[in-house]
Amino acid sequence: MKKAKVIITRKLPSTVEKRMSELFDVTLSKAEQPIGRQELVNALKEAEVLVPTIGDKINASMLSLANPNLKLIANYGAGYDHIDVKTAFQRGIIVTNTPSVLTADTADMTMALLLAMPRKLREGHEEMQSGNWKGWSPTALMGTRVTGKNLGIIGMGRIGQAIAKRAIAFDLKINYHNRRKLHGQLEKNLQANYWINVEEMISHIDILVVSASLNPSSLYLLDQKMLSRLKSSAYIINISRGEIIDQNALVRMLKNKKISGAGLDVYDDNKIISEDFKRLKNVFLLPHMGSSTLEGRLEMGEKVILNIKTFIDGHRPSDQIVPSML
Repeated sequence: MKKAKVIITRKLPSTVEKRMSELFDVTLSKAEQPIGRQELVNALKEAEVLVPTIGDKINASMLSLANPNLKLIANYGAGYDHIDVKTAFQRGIIVTNTPSVLTADTADMTMALLLAMPRKLREGHEEMQSGNWKGWSPTALMGTRVTGKNLGIIGMGRIGQAIAKRAIAFDLKINYHNRRKLHGQLEKNLQANYWINVEEMISHIDILVVSASLNPSSLYLLDQKMLSRLKSSAYIINISRGEIIDQNALVRMLKNKKISGAGLDVYDDNKIISEDFKRLKNVFLLPHMGSSTLEGRLEMGEKVILNIKTFIDGHRPSDQIVPSML
């Protein structure tokens, strides 16, 4: 039986690549970073199944050039805002993702940033690395207590809920804004207070976590006006999508001490990290590593393989994304 022609756009863990090579007619990639537009178009023209990941922006014009036999885009990752799912659906191309397997890893990293910023872990590490530490001092590196503070979560999906569960252990008071209010029992279990108005919630928050998906309603939701509602003592953590925050406005507020600090694992693709950002001392910047665990990456690969096999066997993949979900 002829194997499906699968093209992978990025280098994946060797275990995942080996298993895919056993099952499919695979074209592997050595690219560690997003490939260029033309290379991505060429892949779309050849593939029957395409396996892209974040950074591989697939829009309507590119899909119009795709191989007529391309029937599945099996995304390696949970986020899918880089793919024009509606156009793919209209062209008879199924799009799948890898939800839930990264929830715990991303929530763990969120808690690491949540603790690092108020407790000045970056500053302490840098002092020790520099060799300038002179010993303990009653006034050195005084941070802010986390226990008892108001935590605000924007986006209460799987990851937002996992963050809330962890935050309970730190006696944080949990507040959230979401497109839909959680079911009553779930809300009770998470000890979470729902705010229908995100502007009102923000003004009461000590630590704000962004875990919302990127869509038209969340694009630059946290602009200058919204960010200005934060307390000057507040911290902001973003592990979702960089484009939810106006990055220039955030830099200005951090420079002017309008907010105390920011812990970021994602950035606006149009700007990434400005030089001003790099020079700030009240930030903790990570290279999009919230889901970077061996277990998570392997489980992502298993999800992709299962989605492809399910499709080839003539069934609907369980992780199919349909326009009604957007």
